[in-house]
Amino acid sequence: MVIAAPASGSGKTTVATGLMAALTARGTAVSPHKVGPDYIDPGYHALATGRPGRNLDPWLTSEELVVPLLRHGAVGADIAVVEGVMGLFDGATGHGEGGRSGGDFASTAHVAALLEAPVVLVVDASAAAGRSVAALVHGFRSYGNVRLAGVILNRLGSAGHEAMCREAVEALGLPVLGALRRRPEIAKPSRHLGLVPAAERHADAVETVRRLGELVAESCDLDALVALARGAPPLDAPAWEPATGDPVPGRPVVAVAGGAAFTFGYAENEELLRAAGAEVVRFDPLRDEALPEGARALVIGGGFPEVYAADLGANEPLRKAVAAFDGAVYAECAGLLYLARELDGTPMCGVLDEVTATMTPRLTLGYRAAVAVADSVVARAGERVRGHEFHRTATDPPHGATPAWQWSAEGPAGFVRGRCVASYLHLHWAATPLFARRLVEACR
Repeated sequence: MVIAAPASGSGKTTVATGLMAALTARGTAVSPHKVGPDYIDPGYHALATGRPGRNLDPWLTSEELVVPLLRHGAVGADIAVVEGVMGLFDGATGHGEGGRSGGDFASTAHVAALLEAPVVLVVDASAAAGRSVAALVHGFRSYGNVRLAGVILNRLGSAGHEAMCREAVEALGLPVLGALRRRPEIAKPSRHLGLVPAAERHADAVETVRRLGELVAESCDLDALVALARGAPPLDAPAWEPATGDPVPGRPVVAVAGGAAFTFGYAENEELLRAAGAEVVRFDPLRDEALPEGARALVIGGGFPEVYAADLGANEPLRKAVAAFDGAVYAECAGLLYLARELDGTPMCGVLDEVTATMTPRLTLGYRAAVAVADSVVARAGERVRGHEFHRTATDPPHGATPAWQWSAEGPAGFVRGRCVASYLHLHWAATPLFARRLVEACR
């Protein structure tokens, strides 16, 4: 089933994460999914279910891969719960394909239609009475091609408020599957790029997820929600497979940055590296003073190095190890900042010794259709990819003498330096599985 809402801030993450936790606590194996490119919500989903949180994004991968990727993630699960993104019909404006309107491509409604999944609408009723809530629900049920199968009322003020809203919605012929009261004490802290990732506040996050599970269990009809999901039609497409050929011999070690400063990454990317023959080993740039033994490639993904700049800078032994590393390096966003000479005046690794990075007040966010400008350890010049940007920083210069990508009229972006490629572009390698294989082959 898909958990959607009329708009951002309605409580999708609260309900979806709480539902995952509540079902898991009952012994149900839950496969967690998130519409769109977001990394943070899937971290909470993983805590709730004990399984990797995964993304379903027709823009980043393709429409054809949405069902296979869901089936891949759901192997061995009893139910798949998909948290939507933004409002139900809000998509990648201007990026329509195959006759779809640009405004709803990659929206929650688009993914729900591809999955033929029932949609449960989470409605924030904090500032509306019963008939206005019903009018909103009626409008969403009448618009588009999704199967709106039920409603969960959120942020209700009293038993009377609940009764009024429940009666008005049920008069439309739609079941109210849950009613949550306002609970400000259950809060997920946020900052400049949204929620604080679960990995950064693990103990607190575990407790928050547990309480969300209890809230949903006591406020929602779990049996009715499970029955709704079981009524979804079967999915015929085969599960996605990460294997793209015979593994590269020798099991080269690919070291992947993790820890609190580097929390952004898609589970399929690491699965592709393993399928290509790599031994994937994690390291924490905040704590580890040496790279994993035998590492022949580094993957340094996204996260919040700006929050941890002082601690990253203080770990001089690892910074020097990264600067001296002679293997292949692939870096995205936070990884780019870590490879720079400095970040807001704090020394970083200096692999890109001419680059300085600074925080900015401007949020850079959006999908990018990019073309590789030069050959690198993952791409070949002229290859087209789809990715996204998500940051409040800038680098000076914005690109090197050999840029990595071109994705706008503003000019090229990123850096290719020997066997290192770094840029702000986040990629989901299920769309370009050769990238993982090339990186592993570059270890030889």
